Amino acid sequence: MPEFFARRRPGRPGLAVFLNAGDPPLDTLPDLTAMLDESEVDCLELAVPFPGSATDGPVVRASAGRALAAGATFRGVLDAVASVRPGLRRLRIALLADWSHTARDTAPADFAAAVRDAGCDGLLLHGVPPRLRAAHYEAVRRAGLPLVTTCYAVSGPDAVAEAADLASAYVYLVAHYGRSGTTAAPNRDRLGAVLTTLRSTASAPVAVGFGIRTARDVARVARLGADAAVVGSAGVARIEEARVLGRDPVEELRSFVRDLRAPVRTDTGQPEEGIDTHDRP
Repeated sequence: MPEFFARRRPGRPGLAVFLNAGDPPLDTLPDLTAMLDESEVDCLELAVPFPGSATDGPVVRASAGRALAAGATFRGVLDAVASVRPGLRRLRIALLADWSHTARDTAPADFAAAVRDAGCDGLLLHGVPPRLRAAHYEAVRRAGLPLVTTCYAVSGPDAVAEAADLASAYVYLVAHYGRSGTTAAPNRDRLGAVLTTLRSTASAPVAVGFGIRTARDVARVARLGADAAVVGSAGVARIEEARVLGRDPVEELRSFVRDLRAPVRTDTGQPEEGIDTHDRP
């Protein structure tokens, strides 16, 4: 079973990058994943695009719309993953799929097996009705497919405990409630408290997402106790910018990842990679 974020450099938080499969087009996925691998990104959170997400903001929703308009399908995404996975040395691929749009008409065991057989290293299944979660999670476990679970910084103790108990890939801790790409500042005391709980109870690593846009943001969540940061809308926006300006989306994302990995200055003025001691919680 692959270990997510285990290959990060000592003292540096792991990094996951979210993208909608098909935006940029799927035929760029080999170059895109190779670049992320070379850039020491730990995880590509690759979404099978679906319309009308209630948790995504306009940037991610527009991206999903472009991918769907270009013909991205579940089977096409799995075929693309299968073609690139053997060549990756470091990068893990966690597939994000919406139950209603992607998994609803497939038996849980068959769905989990298809994701596993394509070479995905983990699965985040979005929007599963509560009455069906046990069946899907058991199917994922039986398939030997690591599971990504989610909870919020404002989730109650039971939801946090369930996320910690079921995660075998990583726990995705959403820093604040709302749609992706929004600018609401997380309650850092609350976020830190939930991170402390998860780190003491979960056997899988904990990654924090929503509102992560810069190297300083990555460093801040690391100082609060996160194993990794998940970057979503900010990276998707760079892909869109490249499309509008006629630039290479792979090189645009390479530049963005480089910025995210830039050293953060301490209060003594010295660079310290992955650690932010200037703006303490």
